[in-house]
Amino acid sequence: MNLFRSEEHIERWLGGRESGATISVGKLSELAHAWWSDRLPPEWQPRTRELNQAVLDRLGLDGPFWQLA
Repeated sequence: MNLFRSEEHIERWLGGRESGATISVGKLSELAHAWWSDRLPPEWQPRTRELNQAVLDRLGLDGPFWQLA
């Protein structure tokens, strides 16, 4: 993961290469909270792939990069 100031900064860093998925820091924070906030209770169980995909979908993270295989 890399953090950038702007779209222009991303373009300079890429140097003509194709970019992958990009999200804002705010969206990254939403994702981190949605993905990890339920893991502290002792009774925690891993989510299924389908439930993990539902988290991504709920946050509007779609497209090939966000599809769990």
